[in-house]
Amino acid sequence: MTKISKTVVMDWQLTSYSGWGVYGINLMLNWSLQQKEPLLNDMPVNESLIDLNPIEWAVIRPALEGSRDLQARLESFRGQRVSINFPVLRGLADDFIDAPAAHDVRVSGSPSFGLTFFASTFFSAESRERAKAYPLFVAGSSWNRAVLDQAGIGPTALVLQGIDPTAFHPAPKAGLFAGRFAIFSGGKLEYRKGQDLVLKAFRVFADRHPDAVLVTAWASPWPGAARDLNADPTLAPVTFRPNGTLDLPAWAAANGIAPDQFIDLGILPNSALPRLYREMDVGVFPSRCEGGTNLVAMECMACGVPVILSRNTGHLDIIAPDRCFPLEQQSSIDGPEHLGWGESNVEEIVETLEAVRRNRAASLVRANCGAAFMSAMTWADTARQLAETIGPLISNNMPTRLE
Repeated sequence: MTKISKTVVMDWQLTSYSGWGVYGINLMLNWSLQQKEPLLNDMPVNESLIDLNPIEWAVIRPALEGSRDLQARLESFRGQRVSINFPVLRGLADDFIDAPAAHDVRVSGSPSFGLTFFASTFFSAESRERAKAYPLFVAGSSWNRAVLDQAGIGPTALVLQGIDPTAFHPAPKAGLFAGRFAIFSGGKLEYRKGQDLVLKAFRVFADRHPDAVLVTAWASPWPGAARDLNADPTLAPVTFRPNGTLDLPAWAAANGIAPDQFIDLGILPNSALPRLYREMDVGVFPSRCEGGTNLVAMECMACGVPVILSRNTGHLDIIAPDRCFPLEQQSSIDGPEHLGWGESNVEEIVETLEAVRRNRAASLVRANCGAAFMSAMTWADTARQLAETIGPLISNNMPTRLE
């Protein structure tokens, strides 16, 4: 295992309520267990948004204390761009725009590495110019890496996200949905995730099977992202409450879903999900695009739930017919920003739901293969592979100070 004897900094928010946040927490935790020096965070840390047990808190406490010290040192540079003599792992999505650290400081590392999960395949002149600042892009999926390589942006490496096998694994159900057929759909509500396709498919399926119930974890800290689903004239517009949060039961009802066939889980910490996943009969993920490997789908698979996946983009790293149910019909989506995206067929989603329901025993055999596959994709491996990837590019004799 590569041992990095230099402090490394990451620059995205730690929270148990988003994919990036869960990545950051697990990366900090496993880095603390594996490396000589801590992984710090230059973003303000709100511990009320981090859900860990007391032992895990003890493991990352030195890293959090070091993070607060770093953030305090940044205060005198409020609103400026500064270089620090630490390597920085920068979380990048579309356009490679870096987020400000504490005190609205823009931090540049020595060097900065781009950890990227992007959806748009169009790179503007500005984004290409920003890309030049990174000696290495670490892509979160083989598809992301291939897009970067084809665009001439790089060098690139591949490090996939993981799961916590101590939490996400097969275990007995509590029987909360006894007598029902529970269908799970998760992920931030937006066009890219394809929840509109889930709603259309479930509407058909529920008409045939009154015992069916759609259980959703679509809420997110960014409810406005759901507005791009309103472009579909065949669905009622997404419903919002007066305070700006999503009213998902109202949206489902407006689209013909009976109230007793829809459950909205709201926003939950990552630690609450394993017991809920294991209650499900199937998970449905017809994403049009995944920059990464779809963490929620990975966690469902790890819990031994039969999972339906669209065969496109980041899903290609985890999809196989012996461990999930691939949606093979993938229509292309217009636009240079949508290269490689796929539009799943609603009828195929319905047919696949029927197949899972009809063949419960065979579906569970496939799901168990998925769980075995996912058990080898851990956050510990993610941290180790990331250290092995950036280690050779880090000089160990750099001073540790702000310039």
